[in-house]
Amino acid sequence: MAAEQDPEARAAARPLLTDLYQATMALGYWRAGRARDAAEFELFFRRCPFGGAFALAAGLRDCVRFLRAFRLRDADVQFLASVLPPDTDPAFFEHLRALDCSEVTVRALPEGSLAFPGVPLLQVSGPLLVVQLLETPLLCLVSYASLVATNAARLRLIAGPEKRLLEMGLRRAQGPDGGLTASTYSYLGGFDSSSNVLAGQLRGVPVAGTLAHSFVTSFSGSEVPPDPMLAPAAGEGPGVDLAAKAQVWLEQVCAHLGLGVQEPHPGERAAFVAYALAFPRAFQGLLDTYSVWSGLPNFLAVALALGELGYRAVGVRLDSGDLLQQAQEIRKVFRAAAAQFQVPWLESVLIVVSNNIDEEALARLAQEGSEVNVIGIGTSVVTCPQQPSLGGVYKLVAVGGQPRMKLTEDPEKQTLPGSKAAFRLLGSDGSPLMDMLQLAEEPVPQAGQELRVWPPGAQEPCTVRPAQVEPLLRLCLQQGQLCEPLPSLAESRALAQLSLSRLSPEHRRLRSPAQYQVVLSERLQALVNSLCAGQSP
Repeated sequence: MAAEQDPEARAAARPLLTDLYQATMALGYWRAGRARDAAEFELFFRRCPFGGAFALAAGLRDCVRFLRAFRLRDADVQFLASVLPPDTDPAFFEHLRALDCSEVTVRALPEGSLAFPGVPLLQVSGPLLVVQLLETPLLCLVSYASLVATNAARLRLIAGPEKRLLEMGLRRAQGPDGGLTASTYSYLGGFDSSSNVLAGQLRGVPVAGTLAHSFVTSFSGSEVPPDPMLAPAAGEGPGVDLAAKAQVWLEQVCAHLGLGVQEPHPGERAAFVAYALAFPRAFQGLLDTYSVWSGLPNFLAVALALGELGYRAVGVRLDSGDLLQQAQEIRKVFRAAAAQFQVPWLESVLIVVSNNIDEEALARLAQEGSEVNVIGIGTSVVTCPQQPSLGGVYKLVAVGGQPRMKLTEDPEKQTLPGSKAAFRLLGSDGSPLMDMLQLAEEPVPQAGQELRVWPPGAQEPCTVRPAQVEPLLRLCLQQGQLCEPLPSLAESRALAQLSLSRLSPEHRRLRSPAQYQVVLSERLQALVNSLCAGQSP
């Protein structure tokens, strides 16, 4: 297929990134002569994650890449032959060698859409054997991506629109693939950037970073830069010895702050000078390697030395202690120093904070009056500690055009039968009222039409008259062919933020939200009732 030319296609997931029982079922279907039966599966989740009332659909782009590149290579088939019974008919393995997704059709929620329990994120139809083999890799690609995107969206809602959020969790992620996925979909969910360089290279995620304590502690203060001279930002005039200039400024800064010149750590200052020489237009200081009251005067000395040459420092970072209180104190010092030394730009130097920030800590840092500008979050976004799994499922809903339904002792685990369409019913203000599932052959509901629908667990239907009706599932792949270009990651991110802004505050709040309803059409409810009663559809 043409997708073989996509360098990311095979990296998204390999065909054998699956459970063994998918291969054993494939053999069973083939042996029973049912490999090519037309079948349809739905991928969905049963409960919104993190105790919230919404999720974000994510991972579709990876799924499409995987499906368009899906092909079992000789090494894959040989390995399957080694784990299946030795008397397996060799013709089965020849069948596997010929498999691809050229007969697979996918309908999906657009990436970045709001998603709710029971509403398919993906509908996958095609030959039974093939679409069964797709179960595990598709769940792997969608579930974690959607979980991380939703987690990031919650953090963005807490932070508000003004604070910049930096994802910096690669070192804490569950392996390299988990790290890349987390960096990608935290951006989709509302983060501004990531420290993950590979996410920038492969996915176009904006990358950002500062410096670590190791850089600062590596300097003792006795080091002499091989070239301490820095030319003015305008490019005209002689260069200046930045270390010497910073030393002169340190005396003025310490006098202003009431400190002795010997108090700020000389190694820290040497580190800042070295960093400034490397990045004069993007100088930033990590203030708490020794103490904030060592780091702050050293930073000011170097920043003011740079300022004389026409450069502006961009920020400082705090990584320990009471981050909110320290940010308040540092901003006061910046304002006072800006007035004292007549450098107005110093007032607005960014204050970046990090240090195991979770939802509770983020709420404090984002409160009104906070002087924090950028918040770096690692573990709490990439590991999703409140709920480490979305709980996505992939269930058979039709074979040969006939509905299939899982009946079980656990009512929550029953499935909804048949090929379906999904619609979002909107109020006059454009906010979502509820989602409705109906059989695919039913007429499309119209705006202003009175609809009789069945809420979950209801004994009687109710009526709703939506001001607007939005179809949810879009044809993504048809017979293996891409139907339209997939949106970029940035476009999906914009959709996520727009979708969240339209959700009512009752459904958007993170603690004890109102539960969003997913209802069934009368015909779909009737089909469910008949199958539960053991009747043929």
